[in-house]
Amino acid sequence: MPNVELIGQSNVDTPYGAPSDSYKQLMISGVEAVFLARHGSGHTIAPHKVNYRANIWGFKTLGVERLLSLGAVGGINPLLLPGSIVIADQIIDMTTGRASTFYEIDEVYHVDFSEPFCPELRSAFIEAARAINLPVLTRGTYVCTNGPRFETRAEIKYYATVGADMVGMTAMPEAALAKEAEICYSTVATVTNLAAGISTEKLTTTEVIETVNKSSIALNALLLKTLSLIQAQRNCPCGQALKDAKI
Repeated sequence: MPNVELIGQSNVDTPYGAPSDSYKQLMISGVEAVFLARHGSGHTIAPHKVNYRANIWGFKTLGVERLLSLGAVGGINPLLLPGSIVIADQIIDMTTGRASTFYEIDEVYHVDFSEPFCPELRSAFIEAARAINLPVLTRGTYVCTNGPRFETRAEIKYYATVGADMVGMTAMPEAALAKEAEICYSTVATVTNLAAGISTEKLTTTEVIETVNKSSIALNALLLKTLSLIQAQRNCPCGQALKDAKI
């Protein structure tokens, strides 16, 4: 990405173990930001092994108030062809065995997760896309599976019947933990391949990587414009997600 200056990096100790990598402190066109590679800098951490709690805790410790997430997905909805960019608005969680809350001992919180993604961040992404004439889908339901394997044809057929538009492996519990941490969270999903059964071809990671590389220029432009549109003051409900949620 152009106009990015690395100004520092931090290793954060958390009660939940080590985050995926060091946090890179950046200056992007005058906006201070923090970047973390959720799979590690060498992409060596499988999606079901990512320490999502440590990652989100680390962002909270560093004072981050907004998280802009990027992810690769398989297209289930026929409208979502490889290269499509989606500003997701809903999630279906099909993961198992992932630590999904900060509140397991002594305290119990039931956060409202009706709207898993921050409305202000979603609006910023959509406005940015329009400003740079980038075609995006402004809504879509992301079904999160455990991985690391791809899905079966029968699974994809089932996910389609329950309203999923795309399938990925990392949005949960990441989005829910961000909500518990009262951090705004929104994801931009890049369709890298057609999901199993939608495509008649064998699913390969080569296809995923090639499509991500082709989409990188558009994604960079979208992120840069979005950063310029985010207001300093938060006026969304994300910062008070724990209010009235404690038992």
